[in-house]
Amino acid sequence: MSVLVFPELSLTGYELDADPVSPSDPALAPIVDACTESGSIAFVGAPVAEDGRASIAMLRVDAEGVAVAYRKTFLGGDELRRFTPGDGATAVEVDGWRLGLGICKDTGIREHAAATSALGMDAYVAGVLEAAADASVPDVRARRIAVDHGVWVAMASFAGSTGGGYDAAAGCSGIWAPDGHSVARVGPEPGALAKAALI
Repeated sequence: MSVLVFPELSLTGYELDADPVSPSDPALAPIVDACTESGSIAFVGAPVAEDGRASIAMLRVDAEGVAVAYRKTFLGGDELRRFTPGDGATAVEVDGWRLGLGICKDTGIREHAAATSALGMDAYVAGVLEAAADASVPDVRARRIAVDHGVWVAMASFAGSTGGGYDAAAGCSGIWAPDGHSVARVGPEPGALAKAALI
């Protein structure tokens, strides 16, 4: 089964005042349909509001529908004014693979990767957003996580421009092997897709 990973807040852009996205929103039907037709699972970024709290989340989309898979644990800057931290490390199973989940700042917190690894993971997947001037940050973090925990790492990095002052986002999504070397990287242009078969 194919797994697609999208950047942080990919459904709304990095607009911290955007309306929350409900997993039951009919507007998500085309993504569900695409996943159904292709036999894929997509992890997409969106703001959500549940149980009286707003979170920056990663939604799992597949033939069964849409559900919140993970909420960002480590918030920064203006995020703290609107959102509350998630419940911590999370791993999900897809076709016998354990996927650890992270969103942006989470990837820079060693304790987060360690706690996720402790759940048992074969790969760490994350949606991130960095400014073009910080384009090397996801690569550094991905290599560290891969080597420290002996896992595959996939990071989907926002490209183009979005809110929050990110007039030029870094892009450069990639996939790294457990020894830390890059097996797939793309440039900063929007729409570029990094892909690899994990074995």
